[in-house]
Amino acid sequence: MAVGYMVLVWSLSLVMGRVCIIDAFWGPGFVLLAALNQLQTSEAGLNRPETLLLAMVGLWGTRLGIHLAIRIFGDPHEDRRYAAMRDRYQPGWWWKSLGIVFLLQAVIMWFVAIPVIAAYASSGEIATSVFAPLGIFLWGLGVFFEGVGDWQLARFRANPDNKGRVLNSGLWGLTRHPNYFGDFAVWWGLWLFSFSCGAPLWTVVSPVVMSVFLMKVSGVTLLEKDISERRPGYVDYIRSTNAFFPGPKRVAR
Repeated sequence: MAVGYMVLVWSLSLVMGRVCIIDAFWGPGFVLLAALNQLQTSEAGLNRPETLLLAMVGLWGTRLGIHLAIRIFGDPHEDRRYAAMRDRYQPGWWWKSLGIVFLLQAVIMWFVAIPVIAAYASSGEIATSVFAPLGIFLWGLGVFFEGVGDWQLARFRANPDNKGRVLNSGLWGLTRHPNYFGDFAVWWGLWLFSFSCGAPLWTVVSPVVMSVFLMKVSGVTLLEKDISERRPGYVDYIRSTNAFFPGPKRVAR
């Protein structure tokens, strides 16, 4: 299903001439995966714990999709990350992008969603109820950090006086990447809830790998690779604010 979904998104990217639209379809892809699994188990009734799991995935994925769609479709330019990839893989970028970007994202989407898929494949009974409320709490914390962090950044960027400046207040004063931390909390929360619904323990590999990517590979590390060159004030921001996990500001010595 993930492969077919991404092929359709790739086809749309050919029409629009922009690969970055994939970001807007990332969250909704998880919603579709969860919804299809919910339909397959609908004969068990609507009171299954997985119905709450679908609601959790649905709220997170829909909000993220709408937020990114507004940002991406409101800007006619290609995202600089994908523009760099386009220049690197010419000629034949549009065909190469199917494998390099879209099919790769399909595999990652399936891997990240393993706990959710496994929960639907289980009996649906909450076997270890202590993990369910903890999972809901972490999920809620993550949605809060993502949603509020995105809203604070959008409001900051809407002010022309802030061009070139660094947002270092609100949630952005607790962590340099509240959206990445929020994603981290969301997926650990979904894993805990899925585990309480019967997903096997080995599915923890999904949030573990996701955490490594967010902190060390495609998240914080990649984004901050050259950001100090584009925003001189970011150096001081790094010295005073935690990179990932929220915490109080550090006093520069």
